[in-house]
Amino acid sequence: MKTLRSFLHPFKLTRFSRENAVFFQELQHFPKIVVLAIVFSLLASASEGIGIGLLLSFLQSLINPNAPVIQTGIAWFDLWVLGIQQPTTTRLFHLSGLIIVTTWLRSGLLYLQGFYVGMTQATLVNRLRNRVFDQFQQLSLSYFTQTRSGELINSLTTEISNLWIPFTAIANLLMQAMILLVYGIAIFALSWQLSLAAVLSLSLLSVGLSTLKKQVRESSFTMTRAYGDFTSVVMEYLSGVFTIHAFATQAFERKRFVDANAEIKKTSIVSFIFSSLVAPIGTGVGTTIIITLLLWGFVALNIPTARLLTFIYTLMRLVPIVQDLNRNATEISKYQGSVNNIKQLLRMDNKPLFQNGQIVFSGLKHSIRFESVDFSYGDSSLVLKNINLDIKKGQMVALVGASGSGKTTLAALIPRFYEPQQGWISIDGRDVRDFEVGSLRRKIAIVSQDTFIFNSSVRENIAYGSENAHEADIRRAAESANALEFILQMPEGFDTRLGERGVRLSGGQRQRLAIARALLRNPEILILDEATSALDSISENLIQNALKELSVNRTVIAIAHRLSTIAQAAQVVVLEQGQIVETGGYQELLAQKGKLWYYHQAQFNCANQSEATETH
Repeated sequence: MKTLRSFLHPFKLTRFSRENAVFFQELQHFPKIVVLAIVFSLLASASEGIGIGLLLSFLQSLINPNAPVIQTGIAWFDLWVLGIQQPTTTRLFHLSGLIIVTTWLRSGLLYLQGFYVGMTQATLVNRLRNRVFDQFQQLSLSYFTQTRSGELINSLTTEISNLWIPFTAIANLLMQAMILLVYGIAIFALSWQLSLAAVLSLSLLSVGLSTLKKQVRESSFTMTRAYGDFTSVVMEYLSGVFTIHAFATQAFERKRFVDANAEIKKTSIVSFIFSSLVAPIGTGVGTTIIITLLLWGFVALNIPTARLLTFIYTLMRLVPIVQDLNRNATEISKYQGSVNNIKQLLRMDNKPLFQNGQIVFSGLKHSIRFESVDFSYGDSSLVLKNINLDIKKGQMVALVGASGSGKTTLAALIPRFYEPQQGWISIDGRDVRDFEVGSLRRKIAIVSQDTFIFNSSVRENIAYGSENAHEADIRRAAESANALEFILQMPEGFDTRLGERGVRLSGGQRQRLAIARALLRNPEILILDEATSALDSISENLIQNALKELSVNRTVIAIAHRLSTIAQAAQVVVLEQGQIVETGGYQELLAQKGKLWYYHQAQFNCANQSEATETH
């Protein structure tokens, strides 16, 4: 064991297990595959030992036919298989056949070992990806607002894929350790003096290479960060390509890309400098050790030729294994950054977990109430301050205010996208956190100013979240949202694929599809966040009529800069710097000549000036 530890230095077993625990914890979920991989590894290792014994007997019979025949002590095997009573030539044929059979048996066992190790790898990566994705779904949305999406994508794709390499190295490490044990027993049986010298020399070699492996390990963490930054830059470029072209910032973005790419090159070169030295140094020193031991055994120890040749053959098979041990240990070090990245990603204690409720939400019966609600996005400044608001069932409540006043944030607290720091939000007197969030959100539809369109057909986009909807219902929702006309004009109608983020649609068309999606959902609570902001005046009027019909017997929270869209709201709530400064009916607040009156005057004066300019 001490010898094995010296070969694995500095990967002491406790540290090795701790750093790669992410592998071993997952293996318990598919034990059958793991056990088969280990069993075939053990059998392949045992076959190596049998092969060495057969080789020694073969060489001894070849070099000195009169020497005592090597026997196993199993009478029938020695007599019929080894042919110990047969002439030397016949015995050589027996041994040759056994060596060939053993070699093919070992090859078959190695195939099965490699196959089951490969199955273990694929299953491990599959489970880790599922675990990471499942954890994404358990996290609060605040985690995603504070973490770069490029880094998460890099972790879910590149970093987990990279785990193939260290896992293969770990599997090879264990396999080689077993073979090393067999070879170790064999060389000690052949010559304990040469074996001690070989173990001492190879141990010193392994210890000497430990500094290089340490440098490779440290560089792996820098490489992981570099890949995360690079993926983020690429993601931001692809997501913002239209803005980049609009502002003619291609040169700036190219510099960001080139810098991030150069950092990957720099960290990779540093890693290669050290990792590339391991094999050449191991080969050179290993060959020197073999030649020195051969001369010492032949000249000084006077070891019989057959035994010495078998020892050297075994040692020559052993030295590459030691080199592979070092190479695999280096590979594990090289990708320790990826392993650590996944370990950190799978941790639950350092992330804001979403705490789901247990009560199934059956529908809004009375009201939604905010009581003394404060909210911030993690920093010290409050986005909402002391919000007290009562939204009655069936009402349309309009949220008005300047950009950054907290309108969207207030609406986002209802479906529990975020949690308030102080106060509480209740539905029909029950804390919203008590409800099972899926049942709550299925009763809510949201049309956001930032509409997300999937790269799928028009039909699938409208029916998203309502997968069992009938074709007639989809068509009716599209017609009510004033989207049917442009859908039918598309090349394949409802089957037309819309491209990444709906690139084939105008802003107004994307909004109308989002409204159709909400109409199809037939929600009890409807949140409209600038739902008509991208529509022309004709479409806006049509949509307003559809929304009026939709609002019957439903609770609507409407956020709008265009005050004309919320003139019929039962309650208008005016926010300023995260606080409610006015609340009441639209005409009532205009009569007070407060904040709403100010916004009304500013907006309609601008509209009148624009019309006058166009007329002129």
